[in-house]
Amino acid sequence: GFGVVLDFPPPPGTMASPAVSPDSSSHEALSSVNSAPACSPTSDSENLSPDELELLAKLEEQNRLLEADSKSMRSMNGSRRNSGSSLVSSSSASSNLSHLEEDTWILWGRIVNEWDEWRKKKEKLLKELIRKGIPHHFRAIVWQLLCSATDMPVKNQYSELLKMSSPCEKLIRRDIARTYPEHEFFKGQDSLGQEVLFNVMKAYSLVDREVGYCQGSAFIVGLLLMQMPEEEAFCVFVRLMQEYRLRELFKPSMAELGLCIYQFEYMLQEQLPELNIHFRSQSFLTSMYASSWFLTLFLTTFPLPVATRVFDIFMYEGLEIVFRVGMALLQFNQAELVQLDMEGMSQYFQKVIPHQFDSCPDKLILRAFQVKYNPKKMKRLEKEYAAIKNKEMEEQIEIKRLRTENRLLKQRIETLEKVNA
Repeated sequence: GFGVVLDFPPPPGTMASPAVSPDSSSHEALSSVNSAPACSPTSDSENLSPDELELLAKLEEQNRLLEADSKSMRSMNGSRRNSGSSLVSSSSASSNLSHLEEDTWILWGRIVNEWDEWRKKKEKLLKELIRKGIPHHFRAIVWQLLCSATDMPVKNQYSELLKMSSPCEKLIRRDIARTYPEHEFFKGQDSLGQEVLFNVMKAYSLVDREVGYCQGSAFIVGLLLMQMPEEEAFCVFVRLMQEYRLRELFKPSMAELGLCIYQFEYMLQEQLPELNIHFRSQSFLTSMYASSWFLTLFLTTFPLPVATRVFDIFMYEGLEIVFRVGMALLQFNQAELVQLDMEGMSQYFQKVIPHQFDSCPDKLILRAFQVKYNPKKMKRLEKEYAAIKNKEMEEQIEIKRLRTENRLLKQRIETLEKVNA
C-alpha cells in the first residue's frame, strides 16, 4: 500500500555529461567531505607513506575550511540565498587546487594498481577518498573494482543474450526515451546511448526472469553507460542487483521499497519530529518524495555531477548513503517546508531541492555524514517490518478463509431453503 508514483521526472540539468566532458566538478575529488568520525591522519598511518599522510593532512585542512564555511552559511537563510555565494568563501580552500589535483591523480593511479592492498590495509583512507569523489577518469575502473565486477563469467554470455528476444522489450523501448532525455548521449531515437541502454536492459531481463525489467533501473544503467562500455556496464548492473539490495527493491512486489520507506519514516520521526508532524497534517506521504530517491539513487533528483558523487559513495557503502542524503535534504529545508501546504511541498521538492548543491556537492555530502544513522536500529526495524507484513498476510489469509466459509454457508442455506420449500 505505498502510493508509489513511478513516473520519474527527468533529472534536472542532465546536460552535464560525464561521458563527454568531465563533470562540472572534476576537481571534486579535492574539495572535501567530512566523514562520520572525521578520519584523522593517524587512523591507518602505519600503512601510509609520507606523501599519503601529507595528502590526507591537506584533505583534512580542506575539511576544516569547508566545515567552517558551511557553518557560516547555515546562519544565512538556507534556500533563498544565491547558490553562487557559497563559492566565494570556499574558493580560498581551493586556491592550492592544481597541486592537490595532480597529487590526487597520481594517488588514484596507485590505488587502482594496488587495489587489493588498499582494500585490505588502507580501508579508512580509501573510504575517505571515495567520499571526496572519485576523479572522473577513474570512475569506470574504480566502480568495477568496488563491486568486484571485473571478471564475471556472465560477461561472456552477453553477446548471446542480445541475440535472444525478451518479453520485456516493448516496455524497455517505451521507457528508454524518457531516460536522460536531455543528455547528448541518449538524445534521439537512433542515438548510440538508447541502443546500448536497450541492450543492457534486455540482457538483464533475460538473466533475471523474476525481476525482468523494472522502471527506474534504466537511470542506473544509463549512468554506468556514460562511464563504460555496455558489457562492463551489464556486469556492474548484475552485481548491483545481486549484492546491493537493488534486486529486492526492483522485484515486482517492491517489498524492499516498503521497508526502506518504513526505516526512513522512523528516522524522520526521531530526528525531525516537527517536520514529520507537518507532513502528516498535510497527508504528504514519505513514499511520494522518497520512492524515487531509493529506486534511482537520486539520479532523477539531482543534476548528474551531484548525483554521481552520491553514486560513488553508494558503490562503496551501499544504501545507507540514500538515507543519509535524504535526511540531510530534509534537515536543510525544514524551515521552508513547514510553511508550505501539500501542493507547495510537491513543487518545492521538484524545483528547489534539486539545485541547492549544484555549485558545491561537498556541502551535501558533508551534511549527509553528520546525520545520525544507527545500523543496529535499522536491523531492528527490518525485523519489525517483516513481522508487520507477516501479520498482514495472515490477516488477509484469514479474511479469505472466512469469506469462503461464508459463501459455502450461504449456498447450504439456499439449498436447504429450496429443499424445504
